[in-house]
Amino acid sequence: MHDCSEHSVTPRYSQAIVQMAEQLGLALPADLVGRLQDAARVPIAWQDELWEAFCQASGDPLIGMKLGLQVQIGHLDSVGMLLVTCDTLGEALEELVEYAPVIGDGGEFLLHSEASQVFIDYRPHLRVRVAERVEAVLASMLSLTRWATGGQFQPAGVWLAHAPLAPVADYEQLLGCPVHFSAGCNHLGFAATQLSLPQIQANAALRDHLRQLADYTLSAMGQHSLSAEVQRLVRTHPRWGKERIAEQLDLSGRHLNRKLAEEGLSFKSLRESVLQQMACQALRGDRRVAEIAEQLGFSDENAFVRAFRRWQGVTPARFRAGEQPDSAE
Repeated sequence: MHDCSEHSVTPRYSQAIVQMAEQLGLALPADLVGRLQDAARVPIAWQDELWEAFCQASGDPLIGMKLGLQVQIGHLDSVGMLLVTCDTLGEALEELVEYAPVIGDGGEFLLHSEASQVFIDYRPHLRVRVAERVEAVLASMLSLTRWATGGQFQPAGVWLAHAPLAPVADYEQLLGCPVHFSAGCNHLGFAATQLSLPQIQANAALRDHLRQLADYTLSAMGQHSLSAEVQRLVRTHPRWGKERIAEQLDLSGRHLNRKLAEEGLSFKSLRESVLQQMACQALRGDRRVAEIAEQLGFSDENAFVRAFRRWQGVTPARFRAGEQPDSAE
């Protein structure tokens, strides 16, 4: 048994990894596989072990991407069926943002639009095999979206925060769309008009039943929403510090730190993750760097530039120009 305050993942997603390993003839640690078979929820630490063993055994830099393309609706627990029974793609993506913790709370989703484009962002809170796991999430999202819309979905591209693990052409051949790297974000982009695409498995009665089940599951998970709530508050009030955020959650700063530490997280890391995403998004627009620094709560522009360079490996100006981090950094 594991403490209910830990981050966790549905065992069905872990089964997808174990099944692919079996298909490929890869040997995973027997004790780990045994633990996974009996788990009602899989602690994120076990999931870390599983990903490390899976990637090491495969030796394939694109194993995460290939896994994502094999993920089925059933591997996403009841939420997978909830998503495909929605009437339209737009409705399904809104449900994904809300109910993703049922699948796994090692990250969060955010839906946003820029001009005539829509992006569904994935923001991970992972420490092990981050690139491979992000690629698995984006690939499964693309593959299942195509399936749910009867092949009508046409992506504008996939953007990844990390550098490519293999030739870019290999990624694009697998995904069938442009793939961009060192992008400062992880998201799938498409034309806003596609939000109204009908889904082939739409079923309003089943959707409503599954939504109730998902609500119950989220409620039972309790503390799993704490880190997501902290990030939501930081995103809404980026200038607020730990004590002010804790106050909004009816906690002391010390209590908030302790609860996050139980999940292997810290307020500082969560806040910086949110500010980094907000900074990258703002820099894709035309606002002055000084304005962005002020909005995000930095004492001055220089302090923001130093923090951004630490996060991204380049200055805000170089990031805007599309430059990648220096290999030595």
